[in-house]
Amino acid sequence: MKAPRYFHRPTVLGGLAVILISLASGFPWVFAGLEDELGRSETRVYAAPFEILPGTSVATTALAQRLERLGYQRVHRKPERPGEFFWGHETFHIWQREHLREGDNQPAELLSLKLSRGTGRILHLGGSPNDRSSKRLWLEPELVAEDLGGRRAARHPILLKELPKHVWKPLLAAEDARFFEHSGIDARGIARALLKNARAGKVVQGGSTLTQQLVKIRDLTSKRTVGRKVSEAMRALELEAEFDKQEILQAYLNSVYYGHIQGVSLYGIGTASRAFFSKAPEALSLAEAAMLAAVIQGPNRLSPTRNPKAVLDRQRWVLSRMEELEWATAGELRKARGQNLPRLRLKVPPPQGNRHFLAWLRDLAEQEAPRQREKGRGLVLETTLDAHLQEIAKTAIQEGLGKLRRSRRRLRSQPLSAALVALDGKTGEVLAYVAGDPSSSEDAFDRVRRAKRQPGSAVKPFVLLEAFESCGSREPLYPARLVADKAVKLPLPTGAWEPQNYDGRFRGPVSLREALVNSLNVPFVRTARWCGFEETARTVRQAGLEVPKEAPPSFVLGAIESTPLALAEAFTVFTRLGYRSRAVPLKRMSTSGGRLLSRGDSSRRKVAQPATAFLVLDLMRDAVVRGTAQGAALDDYQAWGKTGTSSDLRDAWFVGGSGSVVTAVWVGLDDGTPLGLSGARAALPLWHQFMKQAVPHRPTSRPNRPREIEEHWVDASSGLLLRKSRRDATRELFREDATPPRKRFLRRTQPVPIVY
Repeated sequence: MKAPRYFHRPTVLGGLAVILISLASGFPWVFAGLEDELGRSETRVYAAPFEILPGTSVATTALAQRLERLGYQRVHRKPERPGEFFWGHETFHIWQREHLREGDNQPAELLSLKLSRGTGRILHLGGSPNDRSSKRLWLEPELVAEDLGGRRAARHPILLKELPKHVWKPLLAAEDARFFEHSGIDARGIARALLKNARAGKVVQGGSTLTQQLVKIRDLTSKRTVGRKVSEAMRALELEAEFDKQEILQAYLNSVYYGHIQGVSLYGIGTASRAFFSKAPEALSLAEAAMLAAVIQGPNRLSPTRNPKAVLDRQRWVLSRMEELEWATAGELRKARGQNLPRLRLKVPPPQGNRHFLAWLRDLAEQEAPRQREKGRGLVLETTLDAHLQEIAKTAIQEGLGKLRRSRRRLRSQPLSAALVALDGKTGEVLAYVAGDPSSSEDAFDRVRRAKRQPGSAVKPFVLLEAFESCGSREPLYPARLVADKAVKLPLPTGAWEPQNYDGRFRGPVSLREALVNSLNVPFVRTARWCGFEETARTVRQAGLEVPKEAPPSFVLGAIESTPLALAEAFTVFTRLGYRSRAVPLKRMSTSGGRLLSRGDSSRRKVAQPATAFLVLDLMRDAVVRGTAQGAALDDYQAWGKTGTSSDLRDAWFVGGSGSVVTAVWVGLDDGTPLGLSGARAALPLWHQFMKQAVPHRPTSRPNRPREIEEHWVDASSGLLLRKSRRDATRELFREDATPPRKRFLRRTQPVPIVY
């Protein structure tokens, strides 16, 4: 690296100690930049890297917006340095920064995309069409959080060269006036602190240098032992040998703790200045900068919001110290002292990251790396979350709940909430995760993993899985099979149960396709009874939903409890054609030094044959085209799904997918009182608002029709196959081993019996 402006070589003895402690601890301080490296006690949570795929569009994948989220600057020419991108009519250039991806350091490099003029479609990756056969390009993963507690504000990093001296000099006056003179350990400062403490009869001044404090912040736990102080000193020497003073001071300013506001922790002067004064640090006055410097000694004890007198006393001491050091003029000091305590303009920053998702990661970290957590060591967690889709999901839920409150007066005073979880249907990777109303930052309850509610008719596709797969000991059913839609009464120990359709009407014989498309209750109860309630319950359990032992028949209509996450996992059966994918929130967990701790590999479980799952999927596509799920239709993509409404309109659901994305949405009241709206009215609009934006961002995927699926014409009145279309005939799909007899016109053929 270039020669530092401020550089002090450690003594020979100190240098030898540095070498020995480095070898003993495996502490890797030799890096390209101090702030690019992670201390051993620091945690980083990253979203998944976004892969740029040929055939997609720059606009629909929001490539420019993704880069801006990562802090890239758009330029009007070919990029000349890392962190820049150019969007032209036929080319898109990205000078990617050095970054970490899946445990490996990726070098900075210039990425080039060839675009179709006018449409912005990506034709190929790299400098020429010949590169597309092997080249795969990803954007760097976005940092989403720096802790797992979900109570830390996002940092606003500063560049020291852009910060006026009167902003950072008060900090040095308070914490380490000889910073530019020592080599990491200040013997004179230690002696002076000991003398002042002895005279005062208590600790009034510390002896640690700013460099030692930075080591403590980044690399050491709060444990106070002689050995730790020695380690702190040795590492401070090593730090000073590798980085110049400006780098160390900048890293400190971006890392130091300034306390918290309403439970949200503040790290770095960029965050603190915005939180306390609603301004960037470059705009701070000397009085304001001195107050922030005063806070550092005891961030919570000297909080300006809770103990203004104490922080004012400390601020005056900081100004006196600057006067003693002659670091400010008499006029500057007089003006700063005349302001008393600077006027606070508090702006509570939102917590960094998704609090509920971070809690899930914290649970995984405590399971997979208990010793790391117990010792207070940091972690690097590379998640499956798509940061851009997460923002889309958050907006969809927030706006959707707002519309419901505006359109339903009674909901304005009710504890209305919602949950959304989106999975990659093939891998189970969690793409978006909203576990409550995003406008309520204090709400810690995770409705995606923890809220168990009745899913209503969203269970019906799994009833069909059993009916089409084996139907207990009977012959498997098929979409064209007729079922009686008329009153039915089932004797139960608690009394007779008489299920009703949503509209209270009966339609006579209906096909299973029509029963699903229109979400008719009675035909599904009759179907489950025909195939066997226990056999049907077994299939629902195999899909991952909880059905009690000896469950009452009402489980067929969703009178069981499930979470949005469990329902989303269950519905991957239809994207993966018979296999349920388990949700995967985490790709890789490692120590801050890069040692792998665990991987989040996807797993699957077989529930049904591919052809069976495809038949049910086709029926749910039909429900979107002309049934209860019509509001889920997407302009350029084929969608499928199922509404769900629990008894008394208590809970509203919509679960479905398009392309490779499977999403579950729940809307309801937290106190369990009826919402008063169906799944189509409350949950489906939120699902649609998210999916219409999310699906174009993901790889296109549509399950291929299995070879075992056949198409035939069916006589609607008899249920028999026809050789060709005739009046009152419908085109239908069948498994090749489950078809009705063919209608014979020269001799009488018995109609297919109706399911009673």
